Amino acid sequence: LGPNPPAGPSSGSVNRGSDSMSRSSQKAQDVRLSNITAAKGIADAVRTSLGPRGMDKMIQVQGGDVLITNDGATILERMNVQHPAGKMLVDLSKSQDIEAGDGTTTVVVIAGALLQAALNLLNMGIHPTTISEGFQIALDKALQVLQGMAIPVDLSDRESILQAANTSLNSKVVHQNASLLAPIAVDSVLKVSRKSPEGNFVVDLNDVRTVKKLGGTIDETEMVDGLVLTQGAAGTAAGGINRMANAKIALLQFCLSPPKTDVENNVVVTDYNAMDRILKEERQYLLNLVKKVKASGANVLLIQKSILRDAVTELSLHFLAKVKIMVVTDIERNEIEFISKSLGCTPVASIDSLTPERLAKADLVEEVDLSGGEKVIRITGVQTATTPTSSILVRGSNNLVLDEAVRSLHDALCVVRSLVRNQHLIAGGAAPEVEIAVQLARYAKELKGMQSYCVRAYADAMEVIPYTLAENAGLMPVEIVTELRRRHAEGEFNAGINVKKGRVTNILDENVKMPLLVISSALRLATEAVRLILKIDDVVLTR
Repeated sequence: LGPNPPAGPSSGSVNRGSDSMSRSSQKAQDVRLSNITAAKGIADAVRTSLGPRGMDKMIQVQGGDVLITNDGATILERMNVQHPAGKMLVDLSKSQDIEAGDGTTTVVVIAGALLQAALNLLNMGIHPTTISEGFQIALDKALQVLQGMAIPVDLSDRESILQAANTSLNSKVVHQNASLLAPIAVDSVLKVSRKSPEGNFVVDLNDVRTVKKLGGTIDETEMVDGLVLTQGAAGTAAGGINRMANAKIALLQFCLSPPKTDVENNVVVTDYNAMDRILKEERQYLLNLVKKVKASGANVLLIQKSILRDAVTELSLHFLAKVKIMVVTDIERNEIEFISKSLGCTPVASIDSLTPERLAKADLVEEVDLSGGEKVIRITGVQTATTPTSSILVRGSNNLVLDEAVRSLHDALCVVRSLVRNQHLIAGGAAPEVEIAVQLARYAKELKGMQSYCVRAYADAMEVIPYTLAENAGLMPVEIVTELRRRHAEGEFNAGINVKKGRVTNILDENVKMPLLVISSALRLATEAVRLILKIDDVVLTR
């Protein structure tokens, strides 16, 4: 036989087609690897902040200010993340903050562990779609396991809700004040919770207002039955009123000052008679305003801050003091809605609309001196409130402590809100994650094919939480996780890491509890984010 004939045009096109497929497959792998590496880098950055013994991060903000926190959402929000996949983890933390309010570090750490598991499965040659479907199967089973572990809680059982708020605060910078802040968070949320038409309890955290006042210590933080305003009473130096019993309060959105011309216009005064006439007219104008205010029956005025001109003048304050009316000025526009809800009065936009029906009634309005020379207005015994609201006055010796106390209090409020929305508690101390790992490992043996590998990898990824908790607490992670596995395999599903004693105990006996919504939301959101990252096979740049 002669030599082989030359390859025809059809075989060349096949080779070119296989080359282009190989190149696109390699590109998809590179894109996935880049995305997973970036997202894991973000997860590793906050991993050391997990748990009650987690480390704090010092963040230097633009302008030279320093922020110290171990709140995952705050750390990630301040990070300057450039990679798109890294930004997805920042958004993941924000989503957890909105959904549950706590567990913002947990959700990112779990996502990082699932991404590592996915990378190992990809290296084994398993297709990303198969991994994604396997993770969804594992998530559905994990949520069933959590529901089986959950303990129903009654909202009248204040002690159980208090334990959940305490657990949240114990991992914060202000953990030594947990015994003070936890009852404040519980009482505030329970006060503003109400039943919806469907019969469910709902909580709007916009009905809880946190007021910061520099000075004093966190021990002076308190929940006020009524309303707290950071502004002081106006005109007290010139004989103004700073205390009013049986108050009738008007919320004003107009100015008690002489009208001004437009910016472009000027009034030219050429002689003293014209000057006197202007001053006399101003005086008469203010006097008429004050008489109308007095006629409405109002004896306390809350006046919104004005941009175009002064809300009050020395002369109007003098007249108001003469007729025994207390004045609080510089109310911010964004405070109006909350004040209106708390007092049950409608804002008044003009003097002609000021009628007795639009006034709020309260037993006492007074200016209170705080330690450090600060003053606040306290309104108590409100009789006309339409919506229950709560005000919390937070004190702190410096801005770092004050800001961290407010963030910690927000997390505690969100934990109590989660309990009101889904009235189930679950053990903390990494007990749910280890139980999920043990149950999913058993479940993986019942599955066939690639799904079995994916579910097993999901189970192994769950162990990152107990491992990290033990590592951050200075314990032996391998010993602790092995002990946890053994006890959960024997049916002790409430066995968790007791950080204070440095060993594995029944965590419910230590009252370490958290809402079911926090961990279930963290698992759901982390799995969704990982599935989303796995499905990306190309990055397209646009101009």
